[in-house]
Amino acid sequence: MTAPADASEALADYRPALRPGVLISGALLHGPATVHLIKDTDSGKSFKVGAKEHFLIVRMDGTRSPTEIGEEYARKYGRRLAYAHWQQILRMLGTRGLLAGSPEPEPMSETAPEPASTPMSPVARTEPTRGVFRGSIRLVADANATAGRLHRAVGFLMSPGWLVPLLVLVATMETFVAFRVGELLLAVREVFTNPVLLTAAATLLWLSTALHELAHGVVARHYGGTVTEIGLRWRLPVVIMYCTVDNYPYLPTRWQRIATALAGALMNLVFLLPFCALWLFVPVDDATHNALAALLLLGSVQALAMLVPIPPLDGYKIVSQAFGATELAASSGQYLRLVARRDPAAAGYPRRARIAYTAYGLGSPLVLGALAAAAVASVHHLLTA
Repeated sequence: MTAPADASEALADYRPALRPGVLISGALLHGPATVHLIKDTDSGKSFKVGAKEHFLIVRMDGTRSPTEIGEEYARKYGRRLAYAHWQQILRMLGTRGLLAGSPEPEPMSETAPEPASTPMSPVARTEPTRGVFRGSIRLVADANATAGRLHRAVGFLMSPGWLVPLLVLVATMETFVAFRVGELLLAVREVFTNPVLLTAAATLLWLSTALHELAHGVVARHYGGTVTEIGLRWRLPVVIMYCTVDNYPYLPTRWQRIATALAGALMNLVFLLPFCALWLFVPVDDATHNALAALLLLGSVQALAMLVPIPPLDGYKIVSQAFGATELAASSGQYLRLVARRDPAAAGYPRRARIAYTAYGLGSPLVLGALAAAAVASVHHLLTA
């Protein structure tokens, strides 16, 4: 299809630019393909695009025309985009409110998602159901400002001079826990028979979960992330604190995303350090000693459980970022099913995807099996001690 002369001239003069609130992620594995996530922070909508679409979109900075971008595309991929292709791409971005000058996008709603066959596939997002037994409430009006104030107060802990000693202390504490786990298990049993001590331990563990969530926000803020909500979420009888980092997948580097996901569990363990010191070095009565020991073991389990690599836990986010993948669990299952059926389609996966999906698909069941074995061993110890 040949474009009309006036249309071609208009396209040559046009300098497309993305809206200021549009975020673009790095390359991520998704099945056999490489995709990029695009998010409009004004509407809250996210989309997946392929590598070729990403090549074009990131060059729409208001300084280059489609003709100039097309020249770069032709050098990269060995083919030129026709006028009809540019029409489709620009219409696609414009109707989604991603281009400067396009209509304001509508806020995220609960309408049905667009067909996944479109060139820019929407990322599914489930809105929480609210009610008496299930819901959430915001605790602060400006969560990002709150995270900023917390960062100014405790951000110094992220410097190597503070962080390295804390990591050494945490590693030492967990070594003590591992070597004396039998003693700690018996202390947990004793605490569960004492309602007062059990309530105190449960209260401290809940406080630890609150600090866990705030740590995610503070670390994300340190790396330029935006904290959109801090609040309480309930699934009665459970009530927990939450902290939402809306642009977590769009933080500049993979390490920054991993550090943000890891921050919560590390905060849980740092929280235990003073109680570990009391348990080891301060002479207290037997009941208090048992309570400290139980808190130490239960808090360690709480922190390490968050690092289990299954969705939606922090460990899954960490592993996903380490492999550079989105929807890692689903993609791994799909790939391993193809391999098990000896489907030729499995050979179409790139080498990096094959390694990532095999490692996760086989490694995560091993981790769960090891945890199950540890749980059985713990119960056996309690029954026979």
